[in-house]
Amino acid sequence: MAASAIELRGVNKWYDTFHVLKDINLTVASGEKVVICGPSGSGKSTVVRCINKLEPHDTGIIRVFGQEITNDPRSYSAMQGDLGMVFQQFNLFPHLSVLENLTLGPTKALGLNRKEAEERARRYLERVRIPDQADKRPSQLSGGQQQRVAIARALCMEPKVLLFDEPTSALDPEMIAEVLDVMITLAQDGMTMVVVTHEMGFARKVADKMVFMDGGEIVEQGPPDHFFTNPKSERCKTFLSQILQH
Repeated sequence: MAASAIELRGVNKWYDTFHVLKDINLTVASGEKVVICGPSGSGKSTVVRCINKLEPHDTGIIRVFGQEITNDPRSYSAMQGDLGMVFQQFNLFPHLSVLENLTLGPTKALGLNRKEAEERARRYLERVRIPDQADKRPSQLSGGQQQRVAIARALCMEPKVLLFDEPTSALDPEMIAEVLDVMITLAQDGMTMVVVTHEMGFARKVADKMVFMDGGEIVEQGPPDHFFTNPKSERCKTFLSQILQH
């Protein structure tokens, strides 16, 4: 069994009186591809945001490669380079070129010189299949291209795990496939991934483990073949019957 990349044990989170995460227990092994799905408001995005410390968790334990991540910023800074995040919105700097967006993190946070950072950025632009877009501004790109830039930006930090929070939900339908194709390639190359998505075709193709959330709880988790063909819970059956019709 591969070592654990991420562990959540009894994780709870509240927004005021709203209990958004309820005793979340989840393990992601190194090299594993985990897809989290569920209806809107089920807590999926909050899980990945807590892993990446964009949101503090209230109780429970989160470990990244064995190190507990608390709400003390020092604990997070120690493992910040282990995690990369790709958001629903691309969050690119509009006044910078694609290349400048990609080199900012490696030069500021990792201390790479400009030549090293540019070489790395061009390598990852090649990997997401848009090497010819390096000198353009984000506004000159399609939504699909912008999301691929965002993936390349995360890769430029050379994280051990990539977290994706509904990476295709802001895209027009014809652009979704080009982003998913890049994500499939990353999965096939062995990247550890946690992906919040409704793209069930992608999930069937790459997931090692499916996680279904509803009402702030993990209702069901297991391998895709069982998950899609023989879900245990009625909530999961209902969700799949609705989403697989579209």
